[in-house]
Amino acid sequence: MAALAVVPTALDVALLVLFRQSFGWPLIVADAVSITAASTLSFALHRSSALRSSPYSRWVQTPNAFVLVAVVAGAVDVVVLRLAFTGAGFTTAAGLVVAKIIAIAASLVVRIIGYRSILSELVHRDRPVDPRPLEGGSRRFSVVVPAYREAQRIGASIAAISAELDDVADDGGLEIIVVDDGSSDDTADAALEAGADQVVVLAQNRGKGAAVRAGVLASTGRVVAFTDADLAYDPPHLRRLLEAVEEGWDVAIGNRRLPDSVVERSSPLRRLGTSVVNRLSGAVLLAAPTDTQCGLKGFRGDVARDLFARTTVDGFAFDIEVLHLTERAQLSLREIPVTLDESGASSTVSIARDVIRLVADMVRIRVRSSRGAYDRRSLSDPGPSSPTGRSSRRTARP
Repeated sequence: MAALAVVPTALDVALLVLFRQSFGWPLIVADAVSITAASTLSFALHRSSALRSSPYSRWVQTPNAFVLVAVVAGAVDVVVLRLAFTGAGFTTAAGLVVAKIIAIAASLVVRIIGYRSILSELVHRDRPVDPRPLEGGSRRFSVVVPAYREAQRIGASIAAISAELDDVADDGGLEIIVVDDGSSDDTADAALEAGADQVVVLAQNRGKGAAVRAGVLASTGRVVAFTDADLAYDPPHLRRLLEAVEEGWDVAIGNRRLPDSVVERSSPLRRLGTSVVNRLSGAVLLAAPTDTQCGLKGFRGDVARDLFARTTVDGFAFDIEVLHLTERAQLSLREIPVTLDESGASSTVSIARDVIRLVADMVRIRVRSSRGAYDRRSLSDPGPSSPTGRSSRRTARP
């Protein structure tokens, strides 16, 4: 992928110097011809060599869009080059190269914006609602609740979920799965006593991503959702996810930034962290939702188990990884408004530390994606675990 960017750029610069300095062509003509040659080579290389399973390469399938962006970016290149070269009084080949680097940087911004806009539109356009019947599960709805040191309130949370979805339990079956993420207290026992259908216990604290993955892979629902143990999003939100997926959407996620959403008593630090994460997620997601980290997401059961079987991220970036896989598979996605009171929400997030970790995880996601690793992973290979990352499962009732 690096070569696909470097080779056309090198050709662009080399031809410009040749045409301008050796042949004496006018600057604008020399630049326009070199840009055309480099763009043609870039398109040919991407068509022949880019990983076609990657959503980032999808723009090569739309030549008209490529040409439009190339023309606009090329015009910017020519204008900036003319201003930089003549404005600085350059006359040598070295000066021409310096001016060209400045022009390439400016046109690159245009290309990135243009291609991402096109790709975002393609991703949305390729996501129709899927009316096929729900399948792949013995119960109607599975709710996964990752929990870490939640012994004091997990019982109340389970009771609230059971009360809200009592009709679902009677009509198709409800399954509540609590995943104890290596807690040092009695979270697992408290969940069992409160009536959780399954309690999956991780031997050590591995992170929310690992906990949600374990719960989803243990689920039996035709629809699967996960929510936080503190029920910052109250149980009626789970019903909205269930209804959205049963309407035909492959994935339904909460979004705190939708016009109908209400977020009360959110701290400035929490808002800053959310904003930083959402902006960074654009490095991985083409059509990134404005709220990737909302802790409320639902899926078709078969889709959920397939997606999470492919995931590898244990930390906060697991949401971004799942949404990236959603894009790769061109699944339909619906965002729903939420009501959230963050004043009592627990958080162990250190902004600086976790943003650094999240960026590192996003780099790993892009690397794995470019190598086709996500395509090779299957349900029989649910991802790596540490030597102490084994889990056990306890069942409260059949």
